[in-house]
Amino acid sequence: MLSQRAIGRAALACKQYSTARNLRSVPTLPDASIDTFRQQAFEPATPALLPRGTFNHVPAIAKWFLKASGKGSSVLEINRSYLSNYASTLVPVEITNQDNFARIEQPLSFFLDASTPLLAPPTANIYLAQASLSDLPKGLREDVPTPELVLNAGKGDVYNSSIWLGLAPTYTPLHRDPNPNLFVQLAGRKTVRLYQPKVGHGIFAKVQERIGGSANAAIRGEEMMQGAEKKALEEEVWGGSDDARPMKDACWEVEVSSGDGLFIPKGWWHSIKGTGDGMTGSVNWWFR
Repeated sequence: MLSQRAIGRAALACKQYSTARNLRSVPTLPDASIDTFRQQAFEPATPALLPRGTFNHVPAIAKWFLKASGKGSSVLEINRSYLSNYASTLVPVEITNQDNFARIEQPLSFFLDASTPLLAPPTANIYLAQASLSDLPKGLREDVPTPELVLNAGKGDVYNSSIWLGLAPTYTPLHRDPNPNLFVQLAGRKTVRLYQPKVGHGIFAKVQERIGGSANAAIRGEEMMQGAEKKALEEEVWGGSDDARPMKDACWEVEVSSGDGLFIPKGWWHSIKGTGDGMTGSVNWWFR
């Protein structure tokens, strides 16, 4: 549990640094070389966007998604025909219906049916979230090969890797990761907001004080996905507050689309929203 003194200090920092009144653009690296990435992003531990389209060659982009008929060239749907080859694979899905939340394992066919509106008109948001690549069949793993940046910028030790698929809007609340993170967008668009470690911790502490909570910032569970904490976190990060006194450039923001890659340093707090229409898809690698 956070002490009252610690909460007070963190809340003050949050009030000074604010949430989203002043948005700082995430810088784009001049090229995607390992040396540039290491020198300008990985070693200084600062967020960075790889040049747009750096990951356009990832096989999953062409294999897993199709243009949605009659909805414009930018709107995508899941490639049910291809992914049905792996229909029996168990995957984690998050089901959100108003303020009710559940995370369960289901066959991939369950997600495919729920993501095809003509087959199953949506009554809840179904999100295939944080599905570990190591648990997926070999064919799917080969569709999202580990980038050279992940293998060579650091120690080459991949802590874990996950797939995220869902119809927009999707949402991941404010949290931090214990390892550096390369986040690659496969389909659709997502907006990411990021905060330096002490700023993010200030926002987290302020939310805990506001809701009377005592959650551990390092161990996040289902409490951040529903109820008072989810609502308060979303208001702080995405809504702002009238009494905030923002410090310039407190919040970093970037929008990623298909083929884009974003580096999120260890300990940086971030929240992610899928925007627009149609299917969104992402993959990320946590590495040392």
